[in-house]
Order: sequence, then C-alpha cells, then structure tokens
Amino acid sequence: MNKFMVGGLLILAAVVYLIASSTVAGAQYFFTINELVERGDEAVGTPARVTGAVIGDTIQYDADSLTLTFDVAHMPADEELLNDEGGLALALHQAVSDPSRTRMTVVYVGPRPDLLQDEAQAIVTGQLGADGIFYADELLLKCPTRYEEAAPEQTGN
Repeated sequence: MNKFMVGGLLILAAVVYLIASSTVAGAQYFFTINELVERGDEAVGTPARVTGAVIGDTIQYDADSLTLTFDVAHMPADEELLNDEGGLALALHQAVSDPSRTRMTVVYVGPRPDLLQDEAQAIVTGQLGADGIFYADELLLKCPTRYEEAAPEQTGN
C-alpha cells in the first residue's frame, strides 16, 4: 500500500511540476509601448505583447527576405482611456500625429499583411532586443476602415 502512495505522490509531483514549468515558460506580458520602454534592460529578451499605432511612412518591406520594418506610436491600451481620446479611430490618428509620443521600431519576418497601413492598430508578440527594436514573431492588425464604418463621427471622412 505504501508503495502505491509513494508512486502516486511522485506522479502527482511530476504533473504539478510540468504544469508550473510550462505556464512560466509560455507566459507573455501585455505592455503599452511606454511601459515596455520604461522597463529598460529588464524588458530585453522577455516574451511580450505590445500594441501601438502604425506610422505609415515608416513601413519598409523587403520581398526577398520577407522582412517587414515599421514604427509604432504609443497609444492607450485601456478602453476608458481610448474613449477619453474620442474612440479608437481618433486615438490611432492622434498617436500617429503626435511626435511627442513614444515610438518603437518593429521587425517582423513573414508575408506583408494586407491590413498594414497608416493608423492601423498593430498588436505584436515577440521580444525587445538589446538594440531597442521589437522583434515580432506574430503580427495582428486591426483595420481602421472598420472603425470608420462603426463610428463615422470619429473620423474626418
């Protein structure tokens, strides 16, 4: 009987260890650009997810190497703060238009998404390099034209 209890406890301990180690290894933290930059060297190499407004005139794509480079400007991640800025479409516009907002360069290797354009909201997953560039493994974009249809009074069109 004692052999079974000891064996069961060892199996339970192994399962708990595997769950805990996989959770820690797969942990990603969601940051605004300001928060990530403020963390400084502590943020380098840490898996992270960041959101920002795409600055259209910085978009560069090398079709041979599939390397996409663009800058994103800080925008609030909290829905209340977005509403205080007049909604998402206006917040994206203000983030791109305001040169005092914190900006960060993103490098992504893969096909260029169709939705990548000026004032799109980019959500990138990856890690900050020691050179201050965010190296993205995953790139998600929200199309600004959807916001124009949802709330035409927020846009100038």
